[in-house]
Amino acid sequence: SRMKTRRQQKVDTTIHCVFYSNLSRLDDQNTANSSALASHPLGPFWNLRLEDSALWNQLQHVWDRQHNPILRGNATGTPGETKVKLLPDIEDECSSACMSHKCSLPRMHDFNSLPEQMRAFIMAMHCMEYPLLINQPGMCRRNSSFGLDSPMLLMAIKSQVGNFENRQAIRETWGHSGLVKGESSKKGGLVRTVFLLGRQDSSTGPHPDLRNLLELENHKYGDILQWDFKDTFFNLTLKDLLFWHWLQRYCPTAVFVFKGDDDVFVRTGALLDYLHTQWEEHNLWKAYTNKTELDLFVGDVIYNARPNREPSTKYYIPERFYKGVYPPYAGGGGVVYSGSLALRLKDVSERVRLFPIDDVYLGMCLHRLGLSPSHHPGFLTFDLPQTDRGNPCAYRSVLLVHRRSPNEMLTLWQQLQGLPRHC
Repeated sequence: SRMKTRRQQKVDTTIHCVFYSNLSRLDDQNTANSSALASHPLGPFWNLRLEDSALWNQLQHVWDRQHNPILRGNATGTPGETKVKLLPDIEDECSSACMSHKCSLPRMHDFNSLPEQMRAFIMAMHCMEYPLLINQPGMCRRNSSFGLDSPMLLMAIKSQVGNFENRQAIRETWGHSGLVKGESSKKGGLVRTVFLLGRQDSSTGPHPDLRNLLELENHKYGDILQWDFKDTFFNLTLKDLLFWHWLQRYCPTAVFVFKGDDDVFVRTGALLDYLHTQWEEHNLWKAYTNKTELDLFVGDVIYNARPNREPSTKYYIPERFYKGVYPPYAGGGGVVYSGSLALRLKDVSERVRLFPIDDVYLGMCLHRLGLSPSHHPGFLTFDLPQTDRGNPCAYRSVLLVHRRSPNEMLTLWQQLQGLPRHC
């Protein structure tokens, strides 16, 4: 299977390079966009005509054909469809390491005019495997202290090397690992927290070398996962992808997964209450159906969103890179999904091209599975009204709120421990 994986990577990388060389054939009109939103009409993002598509759409189209047993054998294609030739010289160039400069260098019209973060993403978007620098292989093994085989809730928090205060505040408050009680029930469950990190991004300026401090932190807490890629905004998608691979190998029996940022606040006990309710309903219904897996994916869902075409924003997605409306996705600082769905997301991610906006990428993977995220009003992407933020009772119906500083997390945690009954 290892040889198959390498051979697959070789083919995938080759296709990626070929499309870069063919990209110059796109019309200049595809790059014209004077508004902050995409000019392309709303419609299913996966069904665009290939001849009108941008880079991501073309690359995805090739993968769709490659993974479709019917289309894979169709060498002629459909009338008007762009044909792809795997040139031997390009294939030789792309058979080297994942980060090969020759393989990654795109031959795109106006490529150098794109923002640096978009150029960097495009040049490395065929790379979907990175080595682990810090691992926690025993995170989910049977713990004699609790007598449990797997966590009820595994909290995977996206962080950066320099964000120690955020991680420590989370450890001392809502992300504490161990047995956690529910707020309205005594069930609760075993919670494990792990932080997802890349390498410090040197391109944003000189940074103090924090590797030794990170090693000390990991030695003390044993909750750091770090991979060997630059920790940039457009690489946040890699954290989802690589975490799913880690989950499958080291913690496949986690019942639920919370994925979030290190600047959110979570009412963990209330979240456990909600998840227990979902689990009990699932167990009740599966007695009457053949469905054994729980396809739960919950957050603050955004519908009919379109790419931001304003170059000055960090969310900028050029029209020559992606066309179409985004699928429904859960935005903001965090989502929760079932462990069984996480493993399915891992599998389907191998058939969905990397996208620079992590929340959107998760929506794409769900769409590929024929699923949609579920909206929950307790996930507050844009915080409470200003007048309610200092009122502990206002958090009674909240599961997640974005965003909170480390000091605010500690203060809010203390306030919520003794909520009056009249709230």
